[in-house]
Amino acid sequence: MITFKKIVWTSLSFIFGFFLFMFINARKRNVITQEMIIGTRSKQAKKLSVFFISDIHRRKIDEKLVSKVLSQEKPDVVIVGGDLAEKGVPLARIEQNVQQLSELGPLFYVWGNNDREVSEQAIRDIMKRRGGSILDNEIMQIPKHPSWGICGIDDPSSGKVDIGKAVQYSENYENMILVTHNPSLFRKVSNYIQPDLMLAGHTHGGQIRIGKFGLAEKGTFQVNEGSGQLISNGYGTSTLPLRLGADPECHLITIIYGG
Repeated sequence: MITFKKIVWTSLSFIFGFFLFMFINARKRNVITQEMIIGTRSKQAKKLSVFFISDIHRRKIDEKLVSKVLSQEKPDVVIVGGDLAEKGVPLARIEQNVQQLSELGPLFYVWGNNDREVSEQAIRDIMKRRGGSILDNEIMQIPKHPSWGICGIDDPSSGKVDIGKAVQYSENYENMILVTHNPSLFRKVSNYIQPDLMLAGHTHGGQIRIGKFGLAEKGTFQVNEGSGQLISNGYGTSTLPLRLGADPECHLITIIYGG
């Protein structure tokens, strides 16, 4: 005989299990591999390996993630697409995360909407100590790939976005990667330059989705006519340490070019 007590116990067990599943799911170390070709693949073609991670928030970048990336490929460049941290994240954890990421390769970073809640100067100091470069509305050359520039733009929440300043030396590069935390800037930047690859996060892919429904679109990687666009689900979480239907992810992108 089914009693009210059994119904309540079964319901509570289901709810607990469901939340436990979302909690465990949010802690996965998913490294998504993607590839795009600029021009044609030939014996003369070169390869640029890009590691992209965004929306770390409160998560720890541990040796297991670093080893997982290196087991696939040593990146030529490491890009942090904003929200390295948020209010309440200890500076020691931020520094440890930056250190781990810098071991993967040359590190570049753009501001997210939550980063300055910690302390802008503290993050600048950490990046300087660990050899990382902050892209403050500017372009820098990707090491060992002189034809490639990486253009980073500040987050709109800062009121410091300056696209004109960011792209003023774009003519010095044959190829370009654009990185910004908020993908809403993609269209605005496209009025100035046509990057080969655009990278962003911010949306968390909705973080918790019920089927096709979520607070934001699920992350995507698209290549159209040789131009790539990635909006990542992000690696960490915000508000609740839970994920459903939008798994955490970071990305290892192989670009074949110059063929």
